[in-house]
Parts: sequence; structure tokens; C-alpha cells
Amino acid sequence: MALDTELVTVTPMRAAIARRMQASKQEVPHFYVSADLRMDAAAEQVETLNRGGGRARVSLTALLVRACALALREHPQLNAVWTDDGLALAEQVNVSVAVAVDGGLVAPAVLDADRLDVRATAEALSDLAARARSGKLRSTEITDGTFTVSNLGMFGVSAFAAIVTPPQVAVLATGKVERRAVWREEEVVPASVLTATLSSDHRALDGADAARFLTTLQALLEAPARSGG
Repeated sequence: MALDTELVTVTPMRAAIARRMQASKQEVPHFYVSADLRMDAAAEQVETLNRGGGRARVSLTALLVRACALALREHPQLNAVWTDDGLALAEQVNVSVAVAVDGGLVAPAVLDADRLDVRATAEALSDLAARARSGKLRSTEITDGTFTVSNLGMFGVSAFAAIVTPPQVAVLATGKVERRAVWREEEVVPASVLTATLSSDHRALDGADAARFLTTLQALLEAPARSGG
């Protein structure tokens, strides 16, 4: 018995995404490292910043992007692109952030993200999301990303692994912040925890590189003042 089907017309954006993601999974040797990040201090920092007002509401995503930018400065091998000649370290730290739009997904970059404080990062993210959905992104914001952050926490997702977007060599995927019981010294206490999974290109990075980056990221989130609030 033949299966009844209905062919869905593929948009040019979806076709482009399909080609890039297929090429990435076929050509890029992925590996994945996950860590549970304690977010209590980060959440408090967000509340403090939002009480102070500002043109854009500060979110945990803004704090995460800022922390990633600082971590990339300490681990430049992740802030890089893979070329025919090998790993090319980028001078700028341009953190791409995945944004869902009609017909697919785009990941515009916050350019020079390491030079922005958290408030400026929040404003940049709000501006990028608005222009992404209206089709008004600049070409450099699409082409010059050096690292990507993808968050599905707003959909109730606990954790997932993303696909590296060539020529970048790493992407960080995060789910929702959850209240969990964790050990602190000799007692179990409640804590806000975010599971982060770093997908990396094994041609450029090893497991230890990914682990060191996540360790630095955790340290920055546990002391968010270091992230330039």
C-alpha cells in the first residue's frame, strides 16, 4: 500500500539551511561536552539590572552571551574558523545568536561582543531579533560570526545539542533554567541550574578545550560582576 503524502514547498531559506546543515554533519567531525551551570548569581544580577531600568530588558541570554564573549577571549581557539589551511583565530569576538523567523532560522552576530557590557548586549540582542524578523540584517551580521549560542529554554527544553555552523568550530546549546537539588559542601540545597552543551569541530578542538571553556563560562556566571554588569 502506497503511503499518501503531500509535498511541502521548501522556502529558499529552508533549502539553504538544509544544505548547510547536511554539509556540516557530513564534513565536520562533531563531539559534544555538557555541563550543568549554576545560575543563581546570574539570575540575581539580571534582577538587579532590570530594577535599574534601561532601553531593553536584560535577560539571562544577554548575560550568557556576554559571559561567552569573555570566555572566548580566554580560549581563542574556540573563537575561530576552520579553513583549508587549518584553524584561523579571529581577532574580533562576534557571538551569533540563533533566532527563529518565518520559514527557518537565522543566527545574526553581536559584533565585538566582548566590548559590550550586559546592558549594551541586551540592547544589541533586541535590535538583532527585531531586524532578523523584518529581514533588515546587515551582511556582516550574517557572515562574520565566530561562535554561536542557541537557546531553546523558552520552549521548555531541558537540554539539546546543536550542529556546528561552518566555518565556525563551536556552538553552545542551552535549555531552560531549572530548580534542582545540588550538593554544596556537606548538604543538599536548591539551586538554579542550566544545562549547556558545547558542540565542537574535532578537527580544531579536543575535549579538554571544550571542558576548559565551560569551566571558565561557569566561573563567569557564578561571579557575574566579572561579565561587566
